[in-house]
Amino acid sequence: MELSYRTIISLLLLFLSSSITITITNAEDLEDPSSSSSIISRFQRYLQINTAQPTPNYEESTQFILSQAKSLSLEAQTFEFVQSKPFVLLKWPGSNPNLPSILLNSHTDVVPVEHHKWSHPPFGAHLDSLGNIYARGSQDMKCVGMQYLEAVRKLKASGFQPLRSVYLSFVPDEEIGGHDGVEKFVDSDVFTNMNLGIVLDEGLASPSEDYRVFYAERSPWWLVIKATGQPGHGAKLYDNSAMENLFKSIESVRRFRASQFDLVKAGLKAEGEVVSVNMAFLKAGMPSPTGFVMNLQPSEAQAGFDIRVPPTADPESLERRIAEEWAPASRNMTFELGQFKQKANVYDKSGKPLLTATDSSNPWWDLLEEAVRKAKGKLGKPEIFPAATDSRYFRELGFPAIGFSPMANTPILLHDHNEFLNQDEYLKGVDVYVSIIKAYASYVEHTRKEGSKDEL
Repeated sequence: MELSYRTIISLLLLFLSSSITITITNAEDLEDPSSSSSIISRFQRYLQINTAQPTPNYEESTQFILSQAKSLSLEAQTFEFVQSKPFVLLKWPGSNPNLPSILLNSHTDVVPVEHHKWSHPPFGAHLDSLGNIYARGSQDMKCVGMQYLEAVRKLKASGFQPLRSVYLSFVPDEEIGGHDGVEKFVDSDVFTNMNLGIVLDEGLASPSEDYRVFYAERSPWWLVIKATGQPGHGAKLYDNSAMENLFKSIESVRRFRASQFDLVKAGLKAEGEVVSVNMAFLKAGMPSPTGFVMNLQPSEAQAGFDIRVPPTADPESLERRIAEEWAPASRNMTFELGQFKQKANVYDKSGKPLLTATDSSNPWWDLLEEAVRKAKGKLGKPEIFPAATDSRYFRELGFPAIGFSPMANTPILLHDHNEFLNQDEYLKGVDVYVSIIKAYASYVEHTRKEGSKDEL
């Protein structure tokens, strides 16, 4: 069949269009994996996986991490200490397995979002004209997990071989307490066999040019106080009604909170150095189809408090205050010592405060300071982390753990709307971790006499 001139031209254009498409696709596939655009693209892909509590997509995030491990030729294992909550452990073997290993810890879950309060989709990883990447987890803490991997990629490309084994853990459920993640991990044979020397975990962004670094954290005590009293008509005045008793407790708590907050406002103490108390809920009243019964005084009332206790505080004194002032039996308060919804330890297994040394007694601290300096960064004054992280589980066993997220010149937006991290800060953070991992993995002074436990 004879083709017309117009048909031949159309077929030729179609062929050229297909060829151009193939050429572009191949160019993307062959892009340098160490280029800035590739590094940012991988970060965005990780952020786009919705791992928000209470239904995190752990399956997709696990497969993504394992694909990165494969591209880096890292050993990998996945554990489920609790069903459907995968714990991913990667390993870069050191040439001297007798040396205690390094653990780079990060969590894969993130907190929930209110979508309508974000200027960009929270799982879109939108990159704006200023280089800001908007996504839940961009600061807390998918950035750090990916920076670990990108630092390893750069070190491998440079030919670096670690003396110490380097582990990277991607753990579940940190945002809901870590009970099905790191808490179970540290009690496992897998952890024991790692022959651990030092843990790096998450920190906070810094609005200044200095990186923030944390050597301890406040322990969460989640307390519920219950009051009882005479029920009756809404018009009658009773002594020691449930609501009156509870309000007395709330006022006592409020005065204590104000005294602690005043120390922070006056610059006498940092936020992580005081006991914080915030009321989380108030529960009382008889529900009705239209709200609550208004002419009935309830016989019970409850209030929940989120208390954060620094390792420098006296926990016994605080417990006495709760028993004697906040929930005394003399006011029909049913709280008893030790009955907390959650009460994290303030001391490690040997009875010492949960602190990681920040002086010459801790060589890991000196190494960190020098490594950050070599990467053209600067550490601020060591702090107590104001909230709780998985670091506490390592410190409870006596292991040094340092909280550090290299985000300078960045507003603190963890758990906030429109969480973002600038791509330039992210890339700088990768280079900081290159320097830290190289320093830690090359350190030879800290040795143990026992044989190797370093097997995965």
